[in-house]
Parts: sequence; structure tokens; C-alpha cells
Amino acid sequence: MNGIKIKYNNKIYEYNYGISLNDIAKDFQKDFKHPILIAKGNGALLTLNSKICEDTELVFYDMSSPVGAKIYERSTIFILTKAVKDLFDEDIKIEHSIDKGICCHVDLINEEKVNQIKNKMIEIAKDNIDIEKLSVNRMKMIKYFKSVKRNDNAELLKYLSNSYVTIYKLGNKYDYFYGPMVISTGYIKDFNLKYIGNDRFVLMLPNRFENCIVNEYIHHEKFYNSVMEYIRWTNSIGARNFTDINKKLSDGKWNDLIFMSEATYNKSLLDIADNISNKKEIKMVLIAGPSCSGKTTTSKKLEMFLEGKGLKPLAISVDDYFKERDKTPLDENGFKDYESINAVDTDLFNKQIQELLEGKEVILPTYNFIKGQKEFNKKIKLEENNILIIEGLHSLNDELTSSIKSENKFKIYISPLTGLNIDDHNRLSTTDNRLLRRMVRDNLRRGYDASATLESWDRVRSGETKYVFPYQDKADIVLNTSLIYEISVLKVYAEPLLFSVEENDENYGEALRLINILRMILPMPSASIPLDSIMREFIGNGCFED
Repeated sequence: MNGIKIKYNNKIYEYNYGISLNDIAKDFQKDFKHPILIAKGNGALLTLNSKICEDTELVFYDMSSPVGAKIYERSTIFILTKAVKDLFDEDIKIEHSIDKGICCHVDLINEEKVNQIKNKMIEIAKDNIDIEKLSVNRMKMIKYFKSVKRNDNAELLKYLSNSYVTIYKLGNKYDYFYGPMVISTGYIKDFNLKYIGNDRFVLMLPNRFENCIVNEYIHHEKFYNSVMEYIRWTNSIGARNFTDINKKLSDGKWNDLIFMSEATYNKSLLDIADNISNKKEIKMVLIAGPSCSGKTTTSKKLEMFLEGKGLKPLAISVDDYFKERDKTPLDENGFKDYESINAVDTDLFNKQIQELLEGKEVILPTYNFIKGQKEFNKKIKLEENNILIIEGLHSLNDELTSSIKSENKFKIYISPLTGLNIDDHNRLSTTDNRLLRRMVRDNLRRGYDASATLESWDRVRSGETKYVFPYQDKADIVLNTSLIYEISVLKVYAEPLLFSVEENDENYGEALRLINILRMILPMPSASIPLDSIMREFIGNGCFED
């Protein structure tokens, strides 16, 4: 029998022609802490039941990788949807990210039913049922989804031009997902469900940023309420998912989407300005949030709204208080850790802020990023009605402002808390929303290609996990900075960048996943987007640009 050569980890191995990828993976499982879920062969993602019939260079992925984590998530959701259908003949809506988990909605759900669902999922996983990948005529699938009352899928498939679509089969259940699955349910062993009331529960999955453990759910009330408020608003205007957005765009109503979304965001920010201006004891506003939340635009607009209330905002950047480069702490790998709060001269920051609040004149630093040192050249003294606006990664961490009384501080946590999903079973995560924003911004402002942004994204998210998310409950208010129309606009800018990622690039799989999501979404022109919109922070031509 003819043999084939497999290149793995820069070594060559020989196997029989037509061998299953699963059999090859068994030989290298010892190199991984968790089960191998999928592989990349000669640039293409290959499920483990693939037959290898040519010389191939392989890269394997487990759940600790971005590719593996998404496969694990999709496969678990497929099992979850089947469990709900088998038990109650009900459908489920996968809604949004919440405390490292995924919020799910089922009508008339309660704690007892959630426990039944969990036990049914465990049963399905133990049965190790095959998850089959099928290529089916698109028009037949539209008719099928209509027959099972999945109009969200049926409508969305209308926006594909393909004659055939890839769907997945689990037992007697068929569904459409935006990326590959594990080959059988037996790979899904770790998850948890937590009932949270209001016909909702949370699916908790292994967290790859925390050694792939399944975290206990922690309820963040302000975060949760902000997302629920957004969902109620989108439902009220008939925009429950991207099928609805596509329909509005098809009807030429993109200006309506822009103006409604911008007005809602501005109203939220104006309410915050009202709240601040009515509390005379507040001397500083602290704004924090993960990457690409729109912190710059939010800070600038809040300054304007506060000026309209008779206050005199003064912006101070935490970045200007970086320690000298030779004093920057190192991370566990020996690299300079600029994300750590220990990279900030908190002693100097506290001292100068305290002196400002005492009415003293202070010479503020400006950080010279070329030289890696602070330069003191900006003399200020607070006047009557001055209020400090401080925006930065660590703004909600009390260590940054430990010398300032809590009643003198107003803390805002911001993030694009995406409440609008692709369809009922495929969510558009807040993380993906921010990643698309960052990709477009990085290309516009820094000349980075999509691969460079994808390459750095894991490090960005790791820093957020350590330095941003743990402090969200310290906020006085959570501000949702997502815009209902933004993915349709970002598609225009991000899709060409994603197509530039070559098949032999290690980030190709992630690029392809995002391409598959965006292809279901209609593009939207950006000409009508206001110059002060958060979107301008990422697509350019805004009024707050330096």
C-alpha cells in the first residue's frame, strides 16, 4: 500500500494512504493537555474523521487554542439545543456573553428544568453520537427550517448565493453553524448550566485563559441589566437578529438604523452627565473598559455633555504615568508587561491627583514613548467647577486612586455589549465585535494587516482578563457602546482585510470563521454616520481625531 508523509512539529512521519486523521492525532495526543479537536492540514481546517490521501503538514488544536475553543463552544451549543428540543419540544435562543459564559433563553424555564437539560446533555455526550457534516441544497434547507419553525435560519439563508450549504446533523436534529464541529459528542465533557431567572440560564464552558477550567458563574447585576435593556430596545424596534437588520437594509432604511442607534447611545451618555452634575461631591470621572470599547469617543463626548451642565472637564491620561521603561515589570515569560498596573507609577498619580484636589498647582507628566520616560511640562491648577476625566485600562482599580475618597469618584465601565445575534443559535460575541473594530482601526491607524491583529488578540484578551474584567462590579454604571448597525458597516472594511490572510497563515482558521459570519450580513454605507459617532473611532474621519 502506498504511503504518505506527514510533517508535524518539523518532523516527518510515514503513514498508510487514506489513514484517518483521528488515528494520526492519537500518536500526538501526548503533546496536549486536552483532547485534540481538529487539525489544520496544508492550510485548511480538517475534522478528525478526514481521510489523509496526500503528503500533509499538520497542526493540531485542543480547546486551549482559539480555534479549538470555538469548536468546543459550537459543539456544546448543538448538544444543548438538542437536549432542550428532546426534553420539552421547545427551541432555545442563544443570546449574549455574560461572566465568561453564554446567556440562553427558553420560555417558562426554571431551575428544575435547567438541571434536566444539563443531565440530558451529559447523557448525549456519554452516548458519543456522531456529529455529521452534510452538504445540502440551500433551497431545501430553507424549506426545512421553515417547517420546523426556524424562520431565523430560513430567512438568513436567503442572503447566500450558494447552491449548497454546509449543515450539521446530530441524531434527528439538523442545524446551521458558522464553523466546524467535533466529530462526536463524546468530546464534550466539561460544562455547566446555571439558572439565573427571567426564563434564562447561563452556559459555562472551559475558559482557555484560566487553564480551561469551567468557572463558577458570578452574577454582575449592572452588566446584566445593561444587556437586557439593550435587548428590550432592539426587540421594540423589530431588530431581534441580523435577519431583521438585513431586511431593513434591503428596504433602504440604513439611515433609520444609524439615527436610532446614535440617539440611544447619546441619551445614555447624557443621563450619565446629568447624574454626575447633580452630585457636587464628585471630583473625578474614571472610565475603563476592554480594548475597542470606544473609550476615547465616550470620554470626549462626556466632556462636552458635562460642559453643557456648567462643569469644566479636564482630561488626564493614565498612560502618561507609565514608569520609565527600565522599571517596567516583566510577565511570566520575561517580556515587559505594559498591561500590568505595576507598569504605572501609581504613587505619583495618587500624589498629583490629591494635590490637585487640594487646590495646589501641579506639573503633570507627558510620557515620551520613544524615549520610554516621563517628561514634566504641563502645569495645571484646578479652578472652580473643574472635574477630572480619567480614562485608562486600570481606571476602576482602586489601587490607581487609593488616596482619593470614594465619594469623590464616579466610575464608568464601558463595552459594546452585543445583544444582536446572527440567528437564534449563532451569537455574535462581544469579543468578535471588538475584534472587528480593532482590525479595522489597526489597519487604518497603524497599517497592520488582519493577520497581525489576529495574532495579537490573545495577548490583548489575556490582559483584559487580568486587569479589566475583575473590576467591572466596582463601576457606578455600565454603559453599552454597541451600535445596532455597526457590524454591517465594519463588514465593508473588515472583509477585504480578512481575505488577505493566506491559507498557510496560522491565523487563517480564525479569519475564515469571521468571513463565514460576515457573509450572512449585508453591507451598509458609512456616509451618514455622524462625525462624533463611536464608529468614527474605528473607520476614521471623526471629529475627535488628533
